[in-house]
Amino acid sequence: MIKIRLSRTGKKNDPFYRVVAIEESRKRGGKPLEIIGYWHPKNNVKKIKKELVEKWVKKGALITPAASKLISGEK
Repeated sequence: MIKIRLSRTGKKNDPFYRVVAIEESRKRGGKPLEIIGYWHPKNNVKKIKKELVEKWVKKGALITPAASKLISGEK
């Protein structure tokens, strides 16, 4: 099953998250099928490509609660 979730990158005490479409069984830092966007919480900068989210949801991907909050515009 494919999920849209966050993948953490960045340095210690300076996280950077990618919003990715990835197989559910892969690790948090595993190779994603596609990078959909990113979020840098320290600077509160985010960019998510809505058309890619819609594409993956049409293919049957599930969105995790954390990714759903970012996509919908909540913090």
